[in-house]
Amino acid sequence: MNDEGERSDSRDGNDGGSSSRGIAAVLTRRRLTVAGTALVLLGLIIALREIDVRTVVAEVSSADPWLLGAAIAVYTVSWPLRGRRYRDVLAAMDQRSDTAVATAAVFVSQTANLAIPARAGDAVRAHVMRTRRDVPYAAGFASLAVERVFDLATIAVLAGLAIAWLALGGTAGALETAFSGDGARTAALAAAAVSATTAGVGLAVVTSARADHGLGARLRTLVAGRPRLAGALETALRFATDVQTVARQPRALGRIGAGSLLVWSLDVLTAILVLAALGSGLAFATLLTVGTLAVSVGNLAKVLPLSQGGVGLYEAAFTALVVGLTPVGASTALAAAIVDHALKNGVTLAGGAGSVAALGISLSDGPESTPDATRETGSLLGQPKK
Repeated sequence: MNDEGERSDSRDGNDGGSSSRGIAAVLTRRRLTVAGTALVLLGLIIALREIDVRTVVAEVSSADPWLLGAAIAVYTVSWPLRGRRYRDVLAAMDQRSDTAVATAAVFVSQTANLAIPARAGDAVRAHVMRTRRDVPYAAGFASLAVERVFDLATIAVLAGLAIAWLALGGTAGALETAFSGDGARTAALAAAAVSATTAGVGLAVVTSARADHGLGARLRTLVAGRPRLAGALETALRFATDVQTVARQPRALGRIGAGSLLVWSLDVLTAILVLAALGSGLAFATLLTVGTLAVSVGNLAKVLPLSQGGVGLYEAAFTALVVGLTPVGASTALAAAIVDHALKNGVTLAGGAGSVAALGISLSDGPESTPDATRETGSLLGQPKK
């Protein structure tokens, strides 16, 4: 009896310690994100201190509502395509889902990322897919990893193509000038770091997927007799296996890559329509090239959790590139960056709210729970997979 009590106390103590460490980790990440947000916003204010805020407000209020409406429509159309691509990623892992639930899951996780630091909202998607379509957590997180790599690789390719086009057009000096500001330099360095890391991760995954190195067996031998380590290792190996499964399928890679290109092309087109709505007066070729570069660098930069929701870094990169590469004034460029980012976040929030209602689940539930009411009544998106 005493032994059982001691073991129970020990377990309680361990659980308490784990909980304390978990809470401390979350609070630390949150403090770092808040500090990063403050620093990024401060840098943006200093870099743009010569801009009259009233002029920016006037630029936004004078935007063409029809073009802004077209921008909202284009960005909204990209979301079902995101869901279809995510469904393709899951299918490559032999996990089944329909496009509607996949789209809703993407909406919910992206909405959570606007509020939760360090993109921790991605865990919400794994929870949704587990409760609604019985996708194991390891496969859910692996599918997210695959999607992120394709996102970052596609954006990096688009940025590279835009830079090459501008360099061939004799605007290399303008590019250097565009990245001379503090905010733009930070964004450029962040974008370069993210691109290099993505390339390295992609190469490592593809290489390891085609090599039979027996690493899993050796690792299992090392942790033999240690149940906790063995459990964590099995989860990690399942995650790696799911990712590598996609890397072994050229057709799946082609489908997911094509879907990524289409998704991000619509993202760029949204920014181009916003610039046109604010009366930039640029030719379509210039709008296309500069818009592609501004959106790509801005999105690569905001991947790093230096600010909440990427606010500040995206605007700094977008504004600096548009001003440095075109005759557009700083107030118009900043207004376009703010409207573009706000418009996209607004569509994401609206879609996320609708998806939560349609899924009929509560995101406050723990990862391991599945509401009985949801299983019994279902939702607009159908019953969970049994």
